[in-house]
Amino acid sequence: MREFIFIFLTINAHFLSAQEDVKKLDQLIHDWHKAASEAKFDSYFNCLTDDFIFLGTAPGERWRKKEFQEFSKPFFDRGKAWDFKASNRIWNFSKDGKTAWFDEDLATWMQGCRGSGVCIKIKGLWSISYYNLTVLIENEKIKEFIELRKN
Repeated sequence: MREFIFIFLTINAHFLSAQEDVKKLDQLIHDWHKAASEAKFDSYFNCLTDDFIFLGTAPGERWRKKEFQEFSKPFFDRGKAWDFKASNRIWNFSKDGKTAWFDEDLATWMQGCRGSGVCIKIKGLWSISYYNLTVLIENEKIKEFIELRKN
């Protein structure tokens, strides 16, 4: 009986910890998107690890943090960078609980997009280390899209 109680308490503690991490991570990503919409450069980039990578929608858009800061600065300086409204975010965790990855639907000026990312926990704090932004295209429209890209 004692073993059963120990196992139950261990599983329950792990579940509660994961729930708390999801809340923290959701808030991190929410605040990150919000910082862009409010042109808060430092708040936006302070959410990221030093080795952060951003994959944009255009071919060749693979930005390291410093490059992405340089690219983004003029947008932030204008008073509004971009405004992504996220929904349907789904989280997954590594066994050790120090890495989390997610995908989310985004309402943007580009219409429907999807973001996916990786967050890591360093000294008890979560940071974003990778983000991939994609524009969604329906399968039945892909031939038209391919033709459009050829021009």
